[in-house]
Formats: sequence, structure tokens, C-alpha cells
Amino acid sequence: MKIAVLGVRGIPNVQGGVETHAEHLYGHLAKLGCDIEVIVRTPFVPAGLARTGAIRLRRIWSPSRPGFEALIHSLLGVLYAAVSRPDILHIHAIGPSIVAPIARLFGLRVVMTHHGPDYDRDKWGRFARFVLLSGESLGVRYSHARIAISQVIVNLIQSKYGRTSDLIPNGVVVAPIRSDAEHLAPFGLTPGRYFLQVSRLVPEKRQLDLIRAFALARPPGWQLALVGKLDGDSYSTAVKQAAEAAGVVLTGFQTGVALQQFYSHAGVFVLPSSHEGLPIAMLEALSYGLPVVASDIPANLEVGLPSDCYFPMGNVEMLASRMQDMAAKPDAPAQKQERVRAVERNYDWSRIAASTLRVYERVLSRSSSAKSS
Repeated sequence: MKIAVLGVRGIPNVQGGVETHAEHLYGHLAKLGCDIEVIVRTPFVPAGLARTGAIRLRRIWSPSRPGFEALIHSLLGVLYAAVSRPDILHIHAIGPSIVAPIARLFGLRVVMTHHGPDYDRDKWGRFARFVLLSGESLGVRYSHARIAISQVIVNLIQSKYGRTSDLIPNGVVVAPIRSDAEHLAPFGLTPGRYFLQVSRLVPEKRQLDLIRAFALARPPGWQLALVGKLDGDSYSTAVKQAAEAAGVVLTGFQTGVALQQFYSHAGVFVLPSSHEGLPIAMLEALSYGLPVVASDIPANLEVGLPSDCYFPMGNVEMLASRMQDMAAKPDAPAQKQERVRAVERNYDWSRIAASTLRVYERVLSRSSSAKSS
């Protein structure tokens, strides 16, 4: 089965939830016998990189300007798919899904994955929100099948558009906990004594709330580490200034062994976000057995943490209180192991890939039946 993938900025090792999702999903689908080609954007993938593992990469130009990058790349990508003729065109996220009607016009079979209502993100202006809302509507209406990564999104698709979707969540690779810690040393981090957030530095991840909460809480001997790339935008500048004033550690973007060490030795993971589809970084933290403090938005609540792990989104004082409580409460080894087992049960990439393949097979089967009749 030949699968073309659209809506992904790039893989491997490109920061972002959709990118992490795609990197793992298509590696597993390739093992199941699928021929995978991911259509990636030129600013995110080096010119000489034509494949990663069994996945082929097709670099297609896109501008670097936010709000236009995804739209223009998706238009060019669907034209490429019209020529390359995959069995399935799998579009990720609602912005790129705006090209679903064009794909149908070219006779392509379209599967859409809805990763969350991106129009709710704080950073978007009026035009970008219009594109995202249009992408959601057109993607849902014109795709042959819809995948939602959370029950919240399943309900959204049903209530807004009267369409069904397959619930297939994000997954997690459960990595062994590392005892080595050389990547912590340059940042002065003490194992077991720091709060950790791993995410893009964007307003909906609420890093400024987290920094203010840490400044209020100040558990003795604890630090806060923010793992994510600093861009040149105004929000990144504000985060950098606030972090410097509060003594918060900014590590930049981290991958591989370094990121594993940051997770392995953290004391508590914190996710105060205002918007999520299904939070991969939180699932990764749980796969290391970490206790988690998270905002009470629907996508975070769906993970099913104990009630004392949540706080009202935007309530900095309550977040500070939760951080103080977590820092003061020793974590039993049995609790860590139960978190790991829960992730293994519910978010295994092999099962997720098999479920996705069944969606592809159903779409192809229906298409074949329609042609024969």
C-alpha cells in the first residue's frame, strides 16, 4: 500500500507534536509493509536527506512565514500527490486539510487526522484563524475517513459536523530510564530536583505562567528547566527575559540521549497549556514514571491523572501550590512503575499503527466496492 503524507513540517527530529506523531507512526507502518512517502517542507529538512529509515522524504518548497507556510506547502503537496498517485493521501492537522476537496477532485483517497482545534491557539491572527477553521470544515467534509487523537476531538467532529471519526491516540515509545546525566551538568541541574517542561515556546504552552508559578513556589533546592527552541519572535523574547529574571534554566531544543536524560532525572513534569490535542510530551513524561502537574483543559483531563495533579488553567497561584505539594511529596517506586505500565497499555505505537492501517484498508475497500458497483 502506497501512502503519501501531507501536513508534516519535517522528520526526523523536528520539534512539534504532529512531527513526533508522524515520525513514530510511519516508522511502524513501514514495518507493516506500507510504502511511505512524507511530503516535507524545505526549511525543516536538509537538501541531501531523501529518506529516514524506511520512510522516503519528498522535499517541497514552502515559505518560512507563519500563516502561509502550511497553506502554500499543502497546495504544492497535493499537486505532487496528484502526479505520484498514492493509494492513500493522509493529511495531518486542520490547516493542511484545506486541500482535501482538491485531492478529491484529483481522484485521491483522503484520510485526515485532526490533531486539535488549532484556531484556538493564541498566536494566530484573523486570516490564519479563517484558514484553520476552513481547513477543519473542508477536511472533515471531504475526507474519506477521519482520525481523531482524543475523545474530545471525536466529540467536536460529531457535534460540529455530524461526522464520525476513528479514535486513535498519540503514542509513546517507552525508553529505558538513564542513569547517566552528563547533559544536565552544563545547566547546573541536580537529578530529582527540577521541574521540567518540554514543548515548543509558544503562547498556548503558557511558559510565562509556569515561570511566575515557580517564582511563587520556590521549593528549597529545586529548579525549573524549559526544554524547547527559542525563536526570534516576541513571545520567545518575553520567555527569555522572564526566565533570566527568575533563574529558570533554558536548555534549547534537545533530542536523543540528552532529552532522555532530562526526562530520566526530572522530579516533576509540568504542562500548564491552554491548548492541546493529546499531549505527547506529557505521555512521554509518564513513560519515564514522572509525576505530572497539568492544566485542567479537556485534552489533559482525558489522560486520566489523579485530581490533585490538575489545576485550573491560568491560575498561577494554584499551579504554584501544586508544584510545592509535588516537590514536598516523595514518589514511591510503585507509583512510577504504575505510570509506565499505564502508558504501555494505552499508548503503544504498534497498536496505533495497526489501527491506522485498518482505516486505510477500509477506505480502499469502500473505494473498490464503489467502482465495482
